[in-house]
Amino acid sequence: MAPPRRSTAAVAALLLTTPASGGASPRVPAVIVFGDSTVDTGNNNQIPTPLRADLAPYGRDMPGGPRPTGRFGNGRLPPDLISEALGLPPLVPAYLDPANGIDDFARGVCFASAGTGIDNATADVLSVIPLWKEVEYYTEYQLRLRARLGRRRAAAIIRGALHVVSIGTNDFLENYFLLATGRFAEFTVGEYEDYLVGGAREFLARIHRLGARRVTFAGLAAIGCLPLERTTSALLGGGGGCVEEYNEVARSFNGKVRDMVRGLKEEFPKLRIAYISVYESFLNLITDPAKYGLENVEEGCCATGKFEMGFMCNDDAPMTCDDAGKFLFWDAFHPTEKVNRLMANHTLEVCYQEGVL
Repeated sequence: MAPPRRSTAAVAALLLTTPASGGASPRVPAVIVFGDSTVDTGNNNQIPTPLRADLAPYGRDMPGGPRPTGRFGNGRLPPDLISEALGLPPLVPAYLDPANGIDDFARGVCFASAGTGIDNATADVLSVIPLWKEVEYYTEYQLRLRARLGRRRAAAIIRGALHVVSIGTNDFLENYFLLATGRFAEFTVGEYEDYLVGGAREFLARIHRLGARRVTFAGLAAIGCLPLERTTSALLGGGGGCVEEYNEVARSFNGKVRDMVRGLKEEFPKLRIAYISVYESFLNLITDPAKYGLENVEEGCCATGKFEMGFMCNDDAPMTCDDAGKFLFWDAFHPTEKVNRLMANHTLEVCYQEGVL
């Protein structure tokens, strides 16, 4: 008699709590990452930008002890946790990190850059890696992979790899609404959403043509509820709650992304792509924190938790919390490792439900 089938949620939860067998071959050969600070595992450490997380207390809860790696959080990011769950290394290396080589990258590689966006102009704000350059690195990576492993094996890795994409928040909060590049004068917010969705579609079609077959694309979180936005709202007399204008933009943008992803599936039958609904997951954490063991969903753990991130979140900053596991946010912009694990779990659930894995 055949064993009973587990639900996709149960399978994902099992993967995230049970280490892969040392002798088992992972069903996914690699995790390949594109995007911004939500998934940047250290590329910004290697470029001349002020937006870096290469100082304590970042990495305070990394496996093996405190270690600032350039990840914007107290520990690991969703791609790291997904990689481990799939039987791959527990840390996805940054492509620009000189400590890693092509043998490391054959099992996972991150091209993401904190502060970047779908709009190339967003990357210019803090001099970070634009999305087109991430794709250029991806192309270079494939050439290196072929030289090391041969064309057939390299193609099999790209074809079987899970490509994780998380990007878009900076386009609105760092670019459009800050008037940093003039996009506010050039586009209405709806037009800018369309512009970004078009850019995301072009990017996804491009990596598919380069061999990507398994892809996740994360929607925006409830960006109006980030501690930095709450603080800004309070200073402007808005009361300090979630900025509904920004949350409405996130919902509208996410709806357009869903439609775009649906269209890509129809156009490219070999592309298995899943839209990851981050907004709803974050809202659940904010509205019912006790269910997830959270006590503070309005401020970050680091320093005052109201506006600090990057170099302002440092070991000299007072008031940093003792237990990040009680917080939704690590700094004023980025989640804690506990929340990253929940997001990784959700991503795996969706991947199994939609046949990406």
